[in-house]
Amino acid sequence: MARRRQRPEIETVGMSFLDVISCGFGAVILLLVITMALEPVTAERQTEHLRGLVAKAEQTREELIGESARLRAELAAKRAALGAIQARYRDLQGDWQAAQKKTSAAESQADAEKKIEERLKIVRQQLTDEMRRLFSQPDYKPPSKDAVIGGIPVDSEYVIFIIDTSGSMKRFAWPLVARKVEEVLRAYPQVKGIQVMNDMGVFMFSGYANQWIPDTPARRKAVINRVKTWTSFSNSSPVEGVVEAIRRFHRDDRRVSLYVFGDDFTGQNIGAVLEEVARINKTTAEGVPRVRVHAFGFPVLFFNDIGKANRIRFAHLMRLLAEQNAGSFVGLNDIK
Repeated sequence: MARRRQRPEIETVGMSFLDVISCGFGAVILLLVITMALEPVTAERQTEHLRGLVAKAEQTREELIGESARLRAELAAKRAALGAIQARYRDLQGDWQAAQKKTSAAESQADAEKKIEERLKIVRQQLTDEMRRLFSQPDYKPPSKDAVIGGIPVDSEYVIFIIDTSGSMKRFAWPLVARKVEEVLRAYPQVKGIQVMNDMGVFMFSGYANQWIPDTPARRKAVINRVKTWTSFSNSSPVEGVVEAIRRFHRDDRRVSLYVFGDDFTGQNIGAVLEEVARINKTTAEGVPRVRVHAFGFPVLFFNDIGKANRIRFAHLMRLLAEQNAGSFVGLNDIK
């Protein structure tokens, strides 16, 4: 018996799969329905939430604006206070600098006064040595008992006064100047001639320019009286008067004493002055200058802060000039 051939079975989709698919579609549709039903509520909530955030942001902005204004006002106040502090600092710095200058000036003045005092001590010490040198010169003749003024020998035959007629001398020392002129003349009982010039070489008596004033009681009195009221322009430097007097009155057969009265020297080159005087003031065979140069230093500028350097230069110049020309320098310690 022939065997029947069997057909292959065709697989079909089961009901269970279709059920699953149907349920899935149904669930998706249900979710869509629910979502569409709740959408207005969700939008409103989100709107309210955003409104709250905006309000909070506005409040924060207002607070920041207020804080910024407060900080700006505080900054302006602090800047104003800083400006006041800086101005006060500048004022204090100016006061400090002024105090420093005054302190430096006071220290400089103290140092200058100390140096002057030391130099005056040296001058006083050297005066004795200078007198010994003068006494030991070959042509020296001992003066009479009354022929000494300030320790200076007055053995000359002619006397010339070189007087500083500057404002400082006229205002503060003029009575003393007139008194010292009288004292010097009294120390010379008799001379062959007298002359008076100012520190610039101007003659007190123009009628006796380039010649000697006769030594008579009347002429001596006239000289002393005229000195008391004499006024003449001066540059506060004795150099011109000293040089002019030596040039005009130096002679080999004369013994002349020059008396310089002054308080300051406005020049700068002391060495040039010494060289010029040494060139024109000829010496004797023994090497002694024909014209003795004596000097009186009036301490006018010691009582004034102005011209400290000038008074030092004057003392230095006169001391060296007197030493070089067989004379002596006397520094007075008062103007009365």
